[in-house]
Amino acid sequence: MKKLRRAGVILTLFFPLLTYGQMEKTGFTLDEARHYAIEHNREIQNARDNITISDEVIKEARSQGLPQVSATLDFMTYFDYEIEFDLGMGSSSSPDLDYSVIDAGDQEILSMIEQMFSPTNSEPIVMKNQSNAKVQLNQLIFSGQYWVGLQTARIAKELSQKGLLKTELQVKETVTNTFYIILITEHSLNIINDNIKNIESIYNHTANMYNAGLAEKTDVDQLSINLSQLKNTSNSVKRNITLSYSMLKFQLGIEPSLNIVLNESLDEIMEKSDFESSILKELDINENVDYQLINGQVEIGEKQLALQKWAYSPTLVGFYSYTEKLQTTGLDMSPNHVAGLNLSIPIFSGGMRQSQLNQKKIELDVAKRNKSMVQDQLYLQEGNLKVNLNNAYENYQTQRDNVRIAKELYKSFENKYKQGILSSLDLTQAHASYLNAENSYTAAMFELLQAQLKIDILNTRL
Repeated sequence: MKKLRRAGVILTLFFPLLTYGQMEKTGFTLDEARHYAIEHNREIQNARDNITISDEVIKEARSQGLPQVSATLDFMTYFDYEIEFDLGMGSSSSPDLDYSVIDAGDQEILSMIEQMFSPTNSEPIVMKNQSNAKVQLNQLIFSGQYWVGLQTARIAKELSQKGLLKTELQVKETVTNTFYIILITEHSLNIINDNIKNIESIYNHTANMYNAGLAEKTDVDQLSINLSQLKNTSNSVKRNITLSYSMLKFQLGIEPSLNIVLNESLDEIMEKSDFESSILKELDINENVDYQLINGQVEIGEKQLALQKWAYSPTLVGFYSYTEKLQTTGLDMSPNHVAGLNLSIPIFSGGMRQSQLNQKKIELDVAKRNKSMVQDQLYLQEGNLKVNLNNAYENYQTQRDNVRIAKELYKSFENKYKQGILSSLDLTQAHASYLNAENSYTAAMFELLQAQLKIDILNTRL
């Protein structure tokens, strides 16, 4: 039982490590790699955050047309300042009046007035501390700039969304290119390794013949040099593959310590690609991301021009405020409730508004010309890419046939060499021709795949 319990403890300790080791390796097809990059690439995450910022900008623009409520609390002290009223009655001399013509009632009234404004009867007013709590409500009633600004913010969000699509296409393009480079390089490595095995077999056969006195030492030496060169090339290609995998992990947003494998071969990708239909398909310019972005710039230019035109219009704002007087002076005539309207009418700005309007008109004209140039450039690019794709496809077919013939010729030379009909120099030349054909074929495949990729990017088909 103790042994079983100890074994259980060991399995418990090592099971997470085994599971972690299994999770360390992840496989991707080309489509899976693209989708994974869309979810985890950091450039795309930044582009998504830009859309979130655009949402907040729209909310900010919209909130300017909603009720605005503010509150203030203030306190003031006058250090017991006293206000004395002197209404010009401070003279001690009696006014020059003929009291014989004034009846008794009028005399009584005059006497009361003299006592009221007499300096001896005037009491000063002491300014006490003052404290108010105020709540104010503002509501925008009419502003043309507000509505145009809100529309401009919405167009800016659409541009952010197009920017995200552009970033996604760029990331897909880099991921696809790196995916192709790895497959092409691994394909080349397999060819090199197969040739190493073949040359090793011929080298061993030639060495045995030399030991038996049936071959020249120069044949053995030549094959040894060829074998050493192939091994050096194989090691260099392996290092390039390691670097390419590191680049792919960075593009996918994967930790460098995680091992990944490609679950799709080069032949499978070539079989799925329909190069001929790509050559025949016409460009729908409205689906192109660059055209959508430049078109959005024109729309923003139109809105900014309209926004500047509305700078000549008045702005109407309504307001209401309530003031609660926590402490007040002895002389307070301000009301608690205040409401009103504020109409702002622009009259003269020294030509500033007209200059700003002219600037927006020129900027809009520039944006429209840029749109026209981008449209022409896209159609020109389409023609060039189709020519490149057509040439690459024809070159691929030629190199595919060439490598087949070169391989058959090399096998024929190899059999004749083993029979002693050909020298090692002839075999070496045939082998070099075969490797050149394989390299040309591999380069033609990569060129064809890249030409297809550029067509797909242009048509936003990734």
